[in-house]
Amino acid sequence: MKADTVIVGAGSAGLSALREVRRYTDDFLMVNDGHWGTTCAAVGCMPSKALIEAANAFHRRGTFEEFGIRGVEGLRADIPAVLARVRKMRDGFVKGPEAVPDKLGDRAISGRARLLGPGRLEVNGQTIEARAIILAPGSSPVVPGPWRDFGDRILTTDSLFEQTDLPHRIAVIGMGPVGVEVAQALARLGLEVAGFDAVEGLAGIDDAEVLTVFRALIEAELALHLGAPAELEDAGGAIRVTGAAGTFEADAVLAAMGRRPNIDGLGLDTLGVPLDEDGLPMVHPATLRIGDLPVFLVGDANGYRPLLHEAADEGHIAGRMAAPDAQDGKLCRRAPLSIVFSSPQVARVGPPLSELDDTDLATGSADFSGQARARMAQTAAGILRIHADRVTGRVLAAEMCVPGAEHLAHLLSLAVEARMTVADMLAMPFYHPVLEEGLRSALRDLAKTVAAAGGSDLSGCKAIGHDALD
Repeated sequence: MKADTVIVGAGSAGLSALREVRRYTDDFLMVNDGHWGTTCAAVGCMPSKALIEAANAFHRRGTFEEFGIRGVEGLRADIPAVLARVRKMRDGFVKGPEAVPDKLGDRAISGRARLLGPGRLEVNGQTIEARAIILAPGSSPVVPGPWRDFGDRILTTDSLFEQTDLPHRIAVIGMGPVGVEVAQALARLGLEVAGFDAVEGLAGIDDAEVLTVFRALIEAELALHLGAPAELEDAGGAIRVTGAAGTFEADAVLAAMGRRPNIDGLGLDTLGVPLDEDGLPMVHPATLRIGDLPVFLVGDANGYRPLLHEAADEGHIAGRMAAPDAQDGKLCRRAPLSIVFSSPQVARVGPPLSELDDTDLATGSADFSGQARARMAQTAAGILRIHADRVTGRVLAAEMCVPGAEHLAHLLSLAVEARMTVADMLAMPFYHPVLEEGLRSALRDLAKTVAAAGGSDLSGCKAIGHDALD
């Protein structure tokens, strides 16, 4: 069998690549192993956010008395009903990807692909020759081998949302973005939760000042054991989890230690290019090409930026680069943007602080514990830090744990992408009263230390005690 282009994997990156491939040819095949549905829609960002929304809605009962709303004692979280709603929403999200094989007909193949070389692969015992191959095999949760002995008491994000109910005590191991999101959501739904991680970090936060603020806020809701690997042992029906600063007896453990690329048996070793210790080849981030071969590796599988919007971008880039008339140029990557949907939300724009040259770096910050709009909503907490070039005033990066970070981060990512300066941002209108005024406060603080602040903003004025102006 022959095809101009073969796409392996029908996740976010693969479907994005498909859209671009169809611009230049109808002679393509899409091969997918397992469920025809994206990680995001089926087990990742979409069902997890549905769970978080339910958890946050229930958690707000703790603020009702202050708002003057009585009768909170009668509220309870019906966990089976919460999970049923999550699955119902999830099933709606995956309908599109699940319909792909029917729409493609014989151009869609269910089976596991294995490379036989740069232009050949095998699927279901049949050899396929292709001019270009786009690999988007996705990823799977990491679960240490010995933990599998605990059977279905070990959950992953791939299995969590299939549960019809949850036990009362859950240990979450791995406090990166996903672990923090789910651990806090489960705690807010009334479960007893403890979080473990081998490092002293949370939610992928790089800025030490942001981490300090965020850790105190999370520890107010659940126990944290950070700084030592978690060890599991059977405790007579329970699982005893031992980590830094103590132990926790759990009815179930959620393994949230990240995902690994689905490259086992993919045949990357047949391409004749060097592979690293994890079995991955070097991939150029602006072309997604492996070496100088007509083979591309995109999405979670290359480990570059394992986020949905990045996977979609990579599929787009690979689809363009795989065209027979593609130029030898490169496609630009967008400014890095990541968001963790905890409370407060965590977000980073641009490179992490640890990767910035601090020689000419200026930083401005805003403490949201006193931010007016956040105080009205009883969500006043957190810190926003913005970094700029001290000489030019150009905004370079930001990191934060604040209410509404998903929105503030988008404004900042637009600024970074457009190479705006602090003065450019301060020249924009800010309504009152909104959370964005906290962004303005950080920019004004930053303007005091950059040489090219300029403009006619009030950043150089002393505070007058008026929330709308300070």
